Amino acid sequence: MLKKVLKISAIVLVVFVAALFAIPFLFKDQIKAKIVEAINESVDAKVSFTDADLSLFKNFPNATVGIEKLVIINKAPFEGDTLVSLGELNLKMSIKELFKGKEEPLSIQGISSTNGLVNIIFNKDGVGNFDIALKDKKEDTKDEASKPLALKIQNYKIENFTFRYIDQGSKIKMVIDSLNHEGTGDFTNSKLDLATKSTAKVSLDMDKINYMKNVKLTLDAVLGIDLEKSKYTFKENKALINQLPLEFDGFIQMAEKAQIYDLKFKTPTSSFTNFLGLIPSAYAAGLDGVKTTGDFTVNGFAKGELTDTTVPKFNIEIASNNASFQYPNLPKSVQNIVIDTKIINETGILNDTYVNLDKLSFRIDQDVFNAKANIKNITVNPIIDAALKGTINLANLSKAYPIKMDKPLAGILKADVTTNFDMASVEKSQYQNIKNAGTMSLSGFKYTDENNKSMNISTALVEFNPSKINLKQFDATTGKSDISINGVLENFYGFMFKKQELKGNFNMSSNQLAVDDFMTAGEPAKEETKTPAKPADAMKIPAFLNCTLNAKATTVLYDNLKLKDVSGRLLIKDEKATLENFKTNIFGGSIGLNGAVSTKEKVPTFDMNLGFNQVDIAQTFTQLDMMKKIAPIAGIINGKLNSTIKLNGNLDAKELTPDLKSISGDLIGQLLSTTVNSKNSTLLTALSSNVKFIDLNKVNLNDIKAALTFDNGKVNVKPFDIKYQDIKVTVGGTHGFDQTMNYNLKFDVPAKYLGTEANNLIAKMSPADAAKLDNIPINASLTGNFSNPKISTDMKAAVSNLTTQLVNQQKDKLTQKGTSALTDLINKNTKAKDTTQAAKTEKEQKTQEVTKKAGDLLNGLFKKKNP
Repeated sequence: MLKKVLKISAIVLVVFVAALFAIPFLFKDQIKAKIVEAINESVDAKVSFTDADLSLFKNFPNATVGIEKLVIINKAPFEGDTLVSLGELNLKMSIKELFKGKEEPLSIQGISSTNGLVNIIFNKDGVGNFDIALKDKKEDTKDEASKPLALKIQNYKIENFTFRYIDQGSKIKMVIDSLNHEGTGDFTNSKLDLATKSTAKVSLDMDKINYMKNVKLTLDAVLGIDLEKSKYTFKENKALINQLPLEFDGFIQMAEKAQIYDLKFKTPTSSFTNFLGLIPSAYAAGLDGVKTTGDFTVNGFAKGELTDTTVPKFNIEIASNNASFQYPNLPKSVQNIVIDTKIINETGILNDTYVNLDKLSFRIDQDVFNAKANIKNITVNPIIDAALKGTINLANLSKAYPIKMDKPLAGILKADVTTNFDMASVEKSQYQNIKNAGTMSLSGFKYTDENNKSMNISTALVEFNPSKINLKQFDATTGKSDISINGVLENFYGFMFKKQELKGNFNMSSNQLAVDDFMTAGEPAKEETKTPAKPADAMKIPAFLNCTLNAKATTVLYDNLKLKDVSGRLLIKDEKATLENFKTNIFGGSIGLNGAVSTKEKVPTFDMNLGFNQVDIAQTFTQLDMMKKIAPIAGIINGKLNSTIKLNGNLDAKELTPDLKSISGDLIGQLLSTTVNSKNSTLLTALSSNVKFIDLNKVNLNDIKAALTFDNGKVNVKPFDIKYQDIKVTVGGTHGFDQTMNYNLKFDVPAKYLGTEANNLIAKMSPADAAKLDNIPINASLTGNFSNPKISTDMKAAVSNLTTQLVNQQKDKLTQKGTSALTDLINKNTKAKDTTQAAKTEKEQKTQEVTKKAGDLLNGLFKKKNP
């Protein structure tokens, strides 16, 4: 009997489990249909999701409906904007909900979602993108039973959400990032207590000014909810802004056309530790063991209605008096801290909000620093009145506060500055409305970065006036470099507050400037984890810069180059750096340069004109990589070079070095006082072994002028002539930056250079006959590459040419002799016949002899054996 019961139970269990697996598949289409129906009957927007699924195991005995990648896209007037994007949305409901009819509502008990984005936008007309509910044509009909979804929420949870709020009219942007929030309560009751937990990071910008950036917020609260009155009351709660604790009391109520606020908040304690907890986490340190005196409190309220035109009245007071703190294991303390700040709105009109930093003061050792500021008219045209006065020994900062720095700072900062301006005047550059005065100085400054590069500023002095900031003096050293700069900076506030371009005009001088001292590299690889090095970012010329720099340097060290007496003008504007009248002495001569580099497009470009004057060829073509590619003659030709070069092309985005395959341009050059060392060239050595009549080491290249063009990684050399004694050589062709080549050499060679036998034969000729001999053209073809050349010549044609000339001359001479003999013997018929035959035989013999000697002559010249 027991076995039978167990057997039946097992069968029932198997059937039940099988049903749990099968039901999701059976009802999947029905669930999808319900979701689509709910969407279509509810919203006026483009809604999509990749899949909907059903699980009976995740929240058994309840069912879970999962929707993947749900996206809601706005229609006009926000066409194409994403309103909501959810990576995953899960709805928890009773299993019996799956068996309801088409017209019966689904009752949802719980909601959870991950990786979501909510994007709320108000345009300049005050219209919000979230109003996507369909307008019911029969507004007076309220048939609750016809709704396909009904909410009976018991709990909800969202993870890793981003909430964006943008008000284009008031230029407010708020981003709540990394938002995690969950709540538990019985929404089936009209009144309930909802227990919530929330964490997030908040950033706030108003009119291009950043007020908060990634401020960490935490809130654990029990909210008393009255659904009938739409009223939410703070009961038990604990909030943290970074590490500053706050408690709330009061309520928020949703009315038909407003939100009603009656809130109070305060710090639960008055310890100055509260202030240290307010410091952003990126700069904060642990609070354990910190000794504090004095107090720090935050108190405030918000009361009134939030509507399209009003905000609640509010008053936030931040205060501290004669406080101090000292971190454990640090030698110095910060004393006499006074903070008196108020943020107030007394009218309910947002623009009437004002901020008074009446006093901020502290002392480290004997150095006292004071600041005050007032801001009003914040939304229409903010007016700022501020003053800084005091001294800070930068070395004491890390001795009084655990600043996260690899190397300590050093230096004395002094400030005595006042400023008064409004944003409209800044935006319109109405400097007469800006009141700046005072000075700021930095002396004895020293900073060492993580790569052990140090910057030492002996003196920096800045003077403020209404229209400009004058950099009166800036003397610094870093690495092998020293620099002195002075000049003016314009539109500083426009750059700081309105993201306008920063204008400047500076003069710089240096005894020695090493470019490497101002370069940054990608993050090095970590040996212990073998993590690949972080790649360097693409180098960009800042778009906001519009400045001019007149520079002079006695010595500039760049890569392996040492430039002397450098001067020039650098203009930076619109992501483009233009160099004008750059001059330097190098390679025993001088170089002039005008050019530009632009990083505005995705692929950076350059355009430059170079002038070389009396530069040493060996040094130029050894130390300049680009010149090596253009003409690989380093170590082969010695002497001087005059040249003009025009180049343009693309640059590598990370290194800003030329992409050789993209270069186009031309070069015109003149060689001066040159000598040739053919032994240093595989190409010339191979050429010498094929052409014996020229000693390449004795070739005179003085005053040779050549014209080259570049395109698609190729160098094209226009034909030019070289003279060797009375031999003319014409050179022309192409080679690639990859060192492949295709050149043609044409030699115009007098016969006397073709060896001893040729000279002996020519000596037997009359001067008149020898003068009639034409020069012999010989062509050579150079292919392959510079390190492994392939050389071919048309020697056979040259042999044939010379032979033909000698044969033709002898034919002409003998023909003339034969004609004379025939005239003398015209009356001697029999003898004439014999004489004519003898003359013919003699002529043939001489012709054969000349042909043989000419062939032997040229075969000997080019080392060919006689057959």
